[in-house]
Amino acid sequence: MTTFESLGLQETLLKAVTDLGFVNPTPIQEKAIPVLLGGDRDFVGLAQTGTGKTAAFGLPLLHQLDTKVRQPQGLILCPTRELCLQITNDLNNFSKYLGDVSIVAVYGGTSIGLQLRELKRGAHIVVATPGRLLDIIERGAINFEKVRYAVLDEADEMLNMGFQEDINSILSNTPEEKTTWLFSATMPSEVRRIAQKYMDDPFELTVGSKNSGNANIEHEYYVVRPRDKYAALKRIVDFNPEIFGIIFTRTKIESQEIAESLIKDGYNADALHGDLTQQQRDKVMKRFREKSIQVLVATDVAARGIDVDNVTHVINYELPDDVENYTHRSGRTARAGKSGVSIAIISGRDIGKIRQIERVIGKKFVKAEVPDGFAVCEKQLFALVHKVHNVEVNEEQIDPYMTRIYEEFADLTKEDLIRRFASLEFNEFLAYYQDAPDLNVKEERRGDEHSMRSRSNGKFSRLFINLGSVDNFTRGDMLRFLCDNTGLRGNKIGRIDLKGVYSFFEVENDVVEKVQQSFKKIEYNGRSVRIETSQDGDKRKSPRSSYGDAPRRRTWTGSEDGGFRPRREFSKSGSGGFRSKR
Repeated sequence: MTTFESLGLQETLLKAVTDLGFVNPTPIQEKAIPVLLGGDRDFVGLAQTGTGKTAAFGLPLLHQLDTKVRQPQGLILCPTRELCLQITNDLNNFSKYLGDVSIVAVYGGTSIGLQLRELKRGAHIVVATPGRLLDIIERGAINFEKVRYAVLDEADEMLNMGFQEDINSILSNTPEEKTTWLFSATMPSEVRRIAQKYMDDPFELTVGSKNSGNANIEHEYYVVRPRDKYAALKRIVDFNPEIFGIIFTRTKIESQEIAESLIKDGYNADALHGDLTQQQRDKVMKRFREKSIQVLVATDVAARGIDVDNVTHVINYELPDDVENYTHRSGRTARAGKSGVSIAIISGRDIGKIRQIERVIGKKFVKAEVPDGFAVCEKQLFALVHKVHNVEVNEEQIDPYMTRIYEEFADLTKEDLIRRFASLEFNEFLAYYQDAPDLNVKEERRGDEHSMRSRSNGKFSRLFINLGSVDNFTRGDMLRFLCDNTGLRGNKIGRIDLKGVYSFFEVENDVVEKVQQSFKKIEYNGRSVRIETSQDGDKRKSPRSSYGDAPRRRTWTGSEDGGFRPRREFSKSGSGGFRSKR
């Protein structure tokens, strides 16, 4: 088996690699490093995200660095702030025994003044996002005359984000006599054109198949009605107690709404999107890396370059418009040789997209069924049972309390104790999933809107309320407003259709009168709130699913070692677990 020692790297780098716990190179590292150590040939490397590309180009770049020359010798371009910081951190770790090596990260969303000062002090390697680097070039604050190596990392993502002109401008400011290394997960025509324009007879290396997905990722899809997407999402998360995943949405608004709904429903979740400040993004990512967040809801742009270990699931709440973006999304899991699952929650009309993605990635999707309430409860219950069974007991600390504990349980049999333990933890959870409906859409019934509508109307009545988005309501706000003023739990309220000056919402048939009575004397911003029964002939239909249509359940939250517990505010304990901050 190949080792790093056999690749020809200098001893100082090998020592740093050993400190990091690396023993055997990944396939892209094994094949790329010997070629790049030659230092004089352009290079194109195609490999999926999570395969160790940073070390594949970072170690040869550091190996050939002249530390006595305090000017940029290596330029690395990457698409996002997160990836820029990750590459910089990795290079700093690799170079810890090389002496005084300066690696400067240049990216937007933070002080340009600080970055200018770091560059002025001298940098051996600059890691940059294109937009911010162009700003610095236009200020005349950087000199590229000593650049010997230019690296384009995640080239396909940079082009997808519209950076082609920026890349052209930046590379035109670098010397003609340099070596260019391009790394990408896919090879669309735009990447091919970049290679043709800036490279001379490059060495091409493909690990896996071009544009293919990671072989360690299983792909599944669930077919549900659009209005049931959020309920299906929650059920899938509940069915995977040890999930540590990323949920992808198309828009910033949708990512924020889903994250807020998950938080309200008791999940450890947060959103990552372009409207957050850099400080907010850093805080969210820090919590996610520490697993204080169980699921991260993100847009494609915000999540590009996220490299977090042990992500178990990627969930596509909406499929991307660009098939290649699916490859990038799914690549957030199964990193560094691990396995993972990529899930798509779709409606019947998206089956064609699934088939298109299958052709591109070369793998078949498995059509899965959204689990029923019994299966979810069983999965969660036994996750907790296994956790209790395997818990490490601190005999010394627990012994002083055992006599009292035995006395308290003296009148209970072993069976009684187990039954009560399970009931204590699960009464509310079981109630939440009692009579949980089947969310799956059978293929032969896709498009049967009349059947779907009849099934929904059998349990719920549609009501009108004279409040809407002009009153600064979101669907989540409306759900809270209705619950607060009626005393109802969320499981009594169904779909919410938010309009401009009015809205429609569904409630279970047996509480219609209670809702109407509750609002008899309620005012909002000086005007009376009016609730009326919506007529069957009302032609106005919901444009999309509500995130408030699924009932709120007891606030369970994931733990680092799987399972779940009643949600509280947690902080890291010294032993590496979680402790409750009461």
